[in-house]
Amino acid sequence: MLETSASLKPQGCTNLKLRQLMRRVAQVYDHEVGKTGLKGTQYSLLSHVLKLGPIRPGELARAMKVEASTLTRNLKPLVSAGWLEVVPGSDGRSRLVSMTDAGREKRTEAQRRWRVAQESINHMLGADRVLALHALIDESMACFSPFPGADDA
Repeated sequence: MLETSASLKPQGCTNLKLRQLMRRVAQVYDHEVGKTGLKGTQYSLLSHVLKLGPIRPGELARAMKVEASTLTRNLKPLVSAGWLEVVPGSDGRSRLVSMTDAGREKRTEAQRRWRVAQESINHMLGADRVLALHALIDESMACFSPFPGADDA
């Protein structure tokens, strides 16, 4: 007799399975983007500043769905490298994060490696599985939207 999905019960920890998948996917991206001297999180930060900047740090943290302290910690090496700068805002008390020309060049270099990683993921999983995974993730995220205390992270 063939079991139907209604008679099957999920086994194992969903959190563990998702974390394992995320670690494997992140390894592919980190391996490629790392060839530019950036971590995946740094590439993401450069991309957000390129798209949204100049931007206040608090707004950037919200857009990236990270804590302000995490953003501050992640900004430091990019500012030290000369890829981002934090400059005074319009009122003297505020600050703005903006991209430097060197940061634009580094982000462009990293974007090429990111594309290699994306194509590698597409090849390993197959385009149909990637499309199905994206759809399942989007549908699953929508199920959490009314969850009390849930954020959009």
